[in-house]
Amino acid sequence: MTVLVIGAVILGAGIVLAMFGGSHDHGGETGAHAFHWYQRLFANLWINNVYFTGIAVIGVFFFAIQYAAQAGWSAPVLRIPLSFGYWLPFAAIMMIGTGLFFLVTHQFFHWTHPELFDPNHPEYDKIIDGKGNFFFWPLAKGSFPIFFIARMVIFFGFWVFFFNKLRSLSYAEDLNGGTEYWRRMRTWSALFLVFFAVSSSVSAWDWVMSIDTHWFSTMFGWYVFASWFVAGLASITLVVVFLKDNGYLPMVNENHIHDLGKFVFAFSVFWTYIWFSQFLLIYYANIPEESVYFVERLQSDVYSPFIIVNLVLNFFLPFLVLMTRDAKRHTIFLKVVCFLIILGHWFDFFLMVQPGTLGHNGGFGLMEIGMLLVYGSVVAYVVLNNLAKQNLVPKNHPMLEESYHHHI
Repeated sequence: MTVLVIGAVILGAGIVLAMFGGSHDHGGETGAHAFHWYQRLFANLWINNVYFTGIAVIGVFFFAIQYAAQAGWSAPVLRIPLSFGYWLPFAAIMMIGTGLFFLVTHQFFHWTHPELFDPNHPEYDKIIDGKGNFFFWPLAKGSFPIFFIARMVIFFGFWVFFFNKLRSLSYAEDLNGGTEYWRRMRTWSALFLVFFAVSSSVSAWDWVMSIDTHWFSTMFGWYVFASWFVAGLASITLVVVFLKDNGYLPMVNENHIHDLGKFVFAFSVFWTYIWFSQFLLIYYANIPEESVYFVERLQSDVYSPFIIVNLVLNFFLPFLVLMTRDAKRHTIFLKVVCFLIILGHWFDFFLMVQPGTLGHNGGFGLMEIGMLLVYGSVVAYVVLNNLAKQNLVPKNHPMLEESYHHHI
């Protein structure tokens, strides 16, 4: 609650400063137009919507992986990633609500302007027109993007459905025991993983890549997934460590902590591999419509410093600090590193969204800090409050005894 209040105060101060800072003209893709303070607020809403949606669905994804892989080591901590899914219904409301508002008011996505699809209009854009069916089918291009909204509704609908199915089976296992629920969760987990493989990539194209409508990357779905996954792993590890330190998970030992640390370490390297691979391919090919994405960020006085922040927090820090075996077993190291990774991947989404929406009018200030604190505290409250209402450990999980004796 304290963090929420502090965040709200900081956010309010940021909004007041932005309002009294006035507006000015800047060149956009469709020409010069006035910049208003609320556009920065909208950009921050979208950054946090997408970022915390990803962390929530990654919790369910991690839970499903453990069942699909028949993993035994993770049995005592499974309820923690599963509880992240409690944010998904709220995320759906926020994403669909703000998405509809941005689409109707043409405030956020450049491709929503109908004149871009009219060959007789001076603002006609052949490239965007060629992508029109992806947004507007089966309606006419430049009308209402029903296909875009339909995908969003379908994705959230199935994510919430799978979360509720897995949650109900997991809690029913506590009451009835046996292996039947474990087998059914394996089946539902496999189905969720197949759907997630498709929906996570398409949602990355819709919600993030379409902001820079002319730009495209065949690796972008993987890139967004990698950023979501590392942030989700860091969040899971942070909650487990804090619960363990407060005496709530006595069956979790340093070997479980070590495994979580290895996940964070390994997939931080994986994220870096995807980041560098995307950058290297675009840099080497030097195709203007691809390289402009990095030019806008690397040569910007506003965003170029955050490229360094991004790489330091998301690669160099976890790589150097968590390299040794002992570091992955010390909770103080994991607390610091996981917190900074969560912040670092927020900056990753900051760099994905702000340059394409705000141009040189973006930046990192009180509005960004306040919005992050408000979202983070509300998400943490929803997750932890619901986690506290049920058994923290799946007491009838068939591999729970094996997990008690986990040793690496």
